Amino acid sequence: MIKDFIYLRPGNLKEALQMLSEHQEECKVIAGGQSLLILMRQGLVAPKYLIDIKSLNELNYIRIDSNEGLKIGATTTHRSIEKSPLIKERFMILSEMERGLASIQTRNWGTIGGNLCHGEPAGDPAPVLIALGAKLKMASSTNERVMDMEDFSLDYFETALYKNELLLEIQVPNIPPRTAIAFEKFTIIQNDMAISSVASSVTLDKDGSSLKDVRIVLGGVAPIPKRVKKVEEMLVGKKLSDDLIEKVSKVASEEAEPISDIHASEEYRRELVKVLTKRMLRKAWERARALV
Repeated sequence: MIKDFIYLRPGNLKEALQMLSEHQEECKVIAGGQSLLILMRQGLVAPKYLIDIKSLNELNYIRIDSNEGLKIGATTTHRSIEKSPLIKERFMILSEMERGLASIQTRNWGTIGGNLCHGEPAGDPAPVLIALGAKLKMASSTNERVMDMEDFSLDYFETALYKNELLLEIQVPNIPPRTAIAFEKFTIIQNDMAISSVASSVTLDKDGSSLKDVRIVLGGVAPIPKRVKKVEEMLVGKKLSDDLIEKVSKVASEEAEPISDIHASEEYRRELVKVLTKRMLRKAWERARALV
């Protein structure tokens, strides 16, 4: 049962930041509420104040700039990202990822900012955004800052967002030439939370024969979305081969930090990491080769 709270609905961003500054120790911010309301109903959180930013159109946008890349406001819904013609044209991997995120009802109401700030390590957007080299723009009533998406998650359901801050914007740089990204998650029920997921970004050299840059990000198998830099270092400068894929996928599995729970054992999750890493490396490689 949800405990009583004081509902606050700011009319603009400045007002929202002021409310957050005044009530930071006793409040929670709600956008779509797809995650927060569940926690409140379970009695895991009981804020005195609830600040609703869902109607802040200042944070609801999708823009693409030829120099700066993609910018997505924090209250933009998953469905808007999934269906955006701009994203389909330039950042198709985000649309692909969103199609597998929860139900259409959830995507219609849930926001990208709320998803990231919830800090769920098995969430879909974070691994893809880290693979894309995304940054996050945050602000309080007195300050603004930008940080890499890969530094945002600190632990299970814990992020680097300060109590007096709002996430304002997700910034995704333009995808470099000869670069392709692939993402897949494994679930028992279609569109459910990932038991394990892998995002892979591959950039080829000028002649398309070897790997110039690589990012491999694991989801659902560590306290945070985990970038496996050891694997990336093993791949850079190499031509992808079956033997190399087999070797690095084993290392990715060893680098994972999975737990056993009602959904899967630690051993099963490690095997999933191995299989998904193989698939996503091959898929990203093939997509990048088609761009050469």
